[in-house]
Amino acid sequence: MKMGQSVGLIAVLLVATSPVALAQDMSSAATAAPRTTGPLTLDEVLQSSARSAPDIIAALARNRQAEARALTAQGAFDTVFAVDGRSRVEGYYDGTEFAGKAEQPLTDNGGYVYGQYRVSRGDFPVYEDKAYTNKLGEVKVGALYSLLRDRLIDARRSEFRLSANDIDIARFETKATSIGVQARAIEAYQKWVAAGLKLRAYQALMTLAQNRTQGIQRQVDLGAKPDILLTENEANLVKRQALVVEARQDFRAAAVKLSLYYRDDQGLPVVVDEARLPDAADAFGDLRVDPAFNLESRPDFAILLEEIDKATIKLALARNDMKPRLDLNGEVAKDVGPVGLGGSSRTPLEVIVGVTFKVPLQNRKAKGKLAETQAKIDELSVKQRFLAEKIRAEVTALGIEVETANQLVDTTERERTLAERLASAERRRFELGSSDFFLVNQREESATSAEVKLIEARARIAAARAELAAATADEDALGLDSGPTLP
Repeated sequence: MKMGQSVGLIAVLLVATSPVALAQDMSSAATAAPRTTGPLTLDEVLQSSARSAPDIIAALARNRQAEARALTAQGAFDTVFAVDGRSRVEGYYDGTEFAGKAEQPLTDNGGYVYGQYRVSRGDFPVYEDKAYTNKLGEVKVGALYSLLRDRLIDARRSEFRLSANDIDIARFETKATSIGVQARAIEAYQKWVAAGLKLRAYQALMTLAQNRTQGIQRQVDLGAKPDILLTENEANLVKRQALVVEARQDFRAAAVKLSLYYRDDQGLPVVVDEARLPDAADAFGDLRVDPAFNLESRPDFAILLEEIDKATIKLALARNDMKPRLDLNGEVAKDVGPVGLGGSSRTPLEVIVGVTFKVPLQNRKAKGKLAETQAKIDELSVKQRFLAEKIRAEVTALGIEVETANQLVDTTERERTLAERLASAERRRFELGSSDFFLVNQREESATSAEVKLIEARARIAAARAELAAATADEDALGLDSGPTLP
């Protein structure tokens, strides 16, 4: 903001700009500030954001969706119970058969185990001789075990393992969302603080002009100063008042944006007033970033690792489909009770063992799936290496940014100190009549410009630290240790 801009231009801009009306409309939709005394701290904002931010709550809901899909995949291993009955109501034969069967898929093999009870009454044709049982029926248990295809992995188990990966991906996406929300909350808080401190600086500048008015009026009345000096001071005061009005507009707009992250216990946005603005010494919060950085703590990198794991599972499934099917099955059956119409041949214990062999001659579907999945793994591996390089470069650049911002703050503080010393000395000279009105105003505005510049420099270092915390996924620095519990 330039100090020397004309009063008329500022007035036109203040009337024409719409953010004031927008801020007032949004403020009316937000709740009043809670009854909390003392300055608003960054920790307070981060705790509120982690607890109530809609984006984080929505991400947690997506977590539950992934868990529900995993439960759906587990349904492939549910025990299935089936009942089958049939009876000949017309014709030469009057046989009736009833069977109940329970089947349980194996979790470590593509086969299954089953148990069955079957009972029949009446006559059956010779081609349905197996329908006969003894009077109390037949009890049978059996199993099928895959020896080649589906032995180590099959469609059911791969689907369940993929759903577990999806849960992890949803958890990392929730973490990424939380980090992004907290980083934006820090940015909104810092902009609110910076706007408030700038407002204070311009208010102090306006107060200097107001306090000088009485002294000039007295000197004009005594004839020591010309009347035009009073007019010049009034024009300067109006210009400084316009700066305050514009700064207050920016402060209110920043407060409205902050309310998206600072919420009450019901989750409603809270617009904070100027009374809770922190002091300049600790205004931007003491955000300390852990220097230790683990690449896998970055959620985007962890998601890519999960995608590689998913592709590896699909590759194993494609290789499984290339194998021939060789299944071993066996069952033990025993008819109980008095001999039925089928004869005594059903009474002895039966043990049956069988084998099934099936091989596809071309298997182009499995070959295509195998080649596609291998290419997907190659793609993801390249992306993983590049992302690792990109993250390391980003963290290094942000470290340089923090160091540079620290140096900028040091030089700006010296500049502000010197400008304030010159302004104070010039005011004393003006009061003693050794300086002119133009020079003292210039010194005061230069000091305020240096103060604003220092505020912006401190905001820059705070923003750089926040970006570094987000880049290194430092959950403690971002206030996520006290937020919603992630799965």
